[in-house]
Parts: sequence; structure tokens; C-alpha cells
Amino acid sequence: MSTYKVEDMSCGHCVATIEETVKTADPAADAACDLPSKTVAISGARNEALILQALRDAGYPAVQA
Repeated sequence: MSTYKVEDMSCGHCVATIEETVKTADPAADAACDLPSKTVAISGARNEALILQALRDAGYPAVQA
């Protein structure tokens, strides 16, 4: 499991978009967002680089926490 900081995550809609983006980029991956800490934990990913690019494209750049 990897944890990333997503500074632009500010509401429930952001959480839903991030979780959907992760699942779309890698159907084997699971994302667990924590809104108060602005982090997302990704597990089961086959290609985290692809997920991180998809998050950037969706407007939610993520950096290693």
C-alpha cells in the first residue's frame, strides 16, 4: 500500500472523483481517501505511475506522503 498527499482534495465530491479515477486507471487497485489529512491510500495497484498520471489529468496531483 502507498499513501499519497492530495492537496487539492477538499470535499466529498473530490473524494468520489479520486476514488473513481483510481479504479478507472487500474481496476485492480483500491483507493481509500482520508479527507481531513488530504491523503489517499492505494492498494493492489499494478501500475501506480499510471494511476498518478490519471490523478494529475483529473486535476488532483498526488505526491508521496
